[in-house]
Amino acid sequence: MTQKTKYPVGRIAYPILIALSISHCLNDLLQSVITAVYPLFKEDLALNFAQIGLITLVYQMSASVFQPLTGLFFDKRPFAWSLPIGMSFTLVGLLNLSFASNLHWVLFSVFLIGIGSSVLHPEASRITSLASGGRRGLAQSLFQVGGNLGGSLGPLLVALLVAPYGRRHMVIFTGFAFIAILVMLPIGKWYKAYLEHIRWEHSIAPTSVQMPLPLNKTVFSVTILLILIFSKYIYMASLTSYYTFYLIHKFGVSVQQSQIFLFVFLIATALGTLLGGPIGDKIGRKYVIWVSILGTAPFSLLMPHVGLAATVVLSFCVGLMLSSAFPAILLYAQELLPHKLGLISGLFFGFAFGVAGIASAVLGNMADKFGIEAVYNVCAFMPLLGLVTWFLPDLKKQGCK
Repeated sequence: MTQKTKYPVGRIAYPILIALSISHCLNDLLQSVITAVYPLFKEDLALNFAQIGLITLVYQMSASVFQPLTGLFFDKRPFAWSLPIGMSFTLVGLLNLSFASNLHWVLFSVFLIGIGSSVLHPEASRITSLASGGRRGLAQSLFQVGGNLGGSLGPLLVALLVAPYGRRHMVIFTGFAFIAILVMLPIGKWYKAYLEHIRWEHSIAPTSVQMPLPLNKTVFSVTILLILIFSKYIYMASLTSYYTFYLIHKFGVSVQQSQIFLFVFLIATALGTLLGGPIGDKIGRKYVIWVSILGTAPFSLLMPHVGLAATVVLSFCVGLMLSSAFPAILLYAQELLPHKLGLISGLFFGFAFGVAGIASAVLGNMADKFGIEAVYNVCAFMPLLGLVTWFLPDLKKQGCK
């Protein structure tokens, strides 16, 4: 019989989850500032596109590749104050970036900012699970919708607070980082109490959390989940990065109209993120993954062949369904390895960010060579990879919640 994971509270800890969601919002807001200020750096420091690409590479290495490593480190050595320390790296990085006068200084700055993200995602995801009171889907959705909101606000705030006044006004964002540290302090206090409780409990009656599946099936299932992340984030990259260009090119809409239609898509992704976790709590993660990814295929395949109004409606349906997959995929993976929450969270967040970054570059080259419509004709087939969900075991039937 599989032993279920123990939780520190008998019911869901909403104040901690709200603080985690706000922390995620502020973190992703600050992370999105980097790409938003690329035009300012290109002009001020006379950078070419290859150097801009190098900045992206260094940032992605720090923000994505390091996530599984930080997750694994804190799995072995839990530390209550990891979140504010990680955000301190982001604060210092932003301060440096505001006054960077050469490429090397910029690279060092974005590396520090990326470290903050590498700490936050696996650690905050772990604490989200611990504070869920067993309602892990709802908790994870609340956490992730904060990130969606923050990623959308960053470029808008850059346009309002930095672009009209010059790059050094980026120092304003260090204030957001400081606010994030203050928000994280009560989370650290709660997590410290939890760790002390677990150590005391373990000293009285040592327990262990068993894996629900044998190791070979666990590795196979994690591989399937990574394939699903691959399919989801390639298609999502086509929409988040190039949807406005597609609408302008195909339908001749204005830039302002295209931004409104992009906002409709982003609203749908926020709603889908909120719905995916709680529904998975009730019916099982596997079924949410089925519907979210494979169920997107009819809409994605139809979208390149319809008019403007139908495209907007279909993009809303795509955003709503596809975004509900990530909470279910992440929680399924955490249930496979309940004693490695940080490693799994870092692996999946890092892989998702990495795939999205690489896909954006590849799709940009495709659009240059074959046209923007070719991107959507090809990416429309990516949700069909949802068929591999068939091979996932149903953990709900095996006693996992």
